[in-house]
Amino acid sequence: MSEPTPHAGHEHVHVSDDPSNAECADFLERIVRLIDNELEAGDCAVVRAHIDSCSPCLERYDLQRTVKAVVARSCGETAPAELRERVRIQIQQIQVRITEG
Repeated sequence: MSEPTPHAGHEHVHVSDDPSNAECADFLERIVRLIDNELEAGDCAVVRAHIDSCSPCLERYDLQRTVKAVVARSCGETAPAELRERVRIQIQQIQVRITEG
């Protein structure tokens, strides 16, 4: 564990670069909620200050934002009509087999 290190422009002192420490564990859910715009303004400021002073949490924040952006992009695509029809028919066939089963 490293010594407490003050960070320029912040009163926050981060004790360790280990993201598994108790302080960072408390921020993990809040980081996700920050990305989803589910935090109050005051909480946003606290989480952003922590992220600014903690590289492991900043990396997790960046990773979460990237994953959410990729998922959002991939969810906007539509399967071709032919594929959708084949899947619909297969689902109906399976439902018939289960019902008759």
